[in-house]
Amino acid sequence: MSTIILSKMKGINKSPVQYFLNQSINLNSYIGQEVSIEFTGIIFCSNCNRKIKKTFFNGLCFPCFKSSPEASECIIKPELCEAHLGRGRDIEWEKKNHLVEHYVYLSATSHIKVGVTRFNQIPSRWIDQGATLGILFCKTPNRYLAGCIEVALKSIISDKTAWQKMLKSCSFNLDLLEKKSELSTQLDSSLKNYFVNDNTITEIKYPILKYPNKIRSISLDKTPNIKSTLIGIKGQYLIFNDDYVFNVRKHSGYEVKLN
Repeated sequence: MSTIILSKMKGINKSPVQYFLNQSINLNSYIGQEVSIEFTGIIFCSNCNRKIKKTFFNGLCFPCFKSSPEASECIIKPELCEAHLGRGRDIEWEKKNHLVEHYVYLSATSHIKVGVTRFNQIPSRWIDQGATLGILFCKTPNRYLAGCIEVALKSIISDKTAWQKMLKSCSFNLDLLEKKSELSTQLDSSLKNYFVNDNTITEIKYPILKYPNKIRSISLDKTPNIKSTLIGIKGQYLIFNDDYVFNVRKHSGYEVKLN
């Protein structure tokens, strides 16, 4: 048994995806075995590392949630980014993370959706959201412009994932190339120069023995001791044989005993 502080799982795109917890624990080796996750009752802020009673926005304490650039409004709504104007919660952080090339992409999760991510987050961003397919749509020099393109497309295509459907589905009859071609006609002249002609489709397979019939989310706040057979991993979710699913990223900062 090892005591660890939970954080977002790292996924490496092999066939299937190889998942690592805290960079070193290969979770794929646990699939098919009984797993015990015991919450110690201690939570740490994933930014300042102080002990807290509850988290905000994937592991932050409230002061960090209000001040950290990683929790700024433009993380969720990239069209609100002002880094290109020299403004932000931490301009040096903005330069490294938002004044860099970004992709607007299409991915197949519960359906075909549009999204935005930094150039170095492909395909890890697709893995995090449980996408089975991904294709690049536009490439921009900063986050703001990528957000503008996403907004232009959101009236036609969703930017959200229905996570329950994503976890229940194993295959889709979705044509990303057709959707990319269709959406390309919706770009106005000021945005068409960012269109990506590369039509490579990335396929992602997940380590799942059996997909659940029903989805029952479980949290450490209500169930501090989880003990069940792990049958799969998809996105940031552990899937157990009793149809329970556990969102690892949502519990960032929680100290647990893993066995």
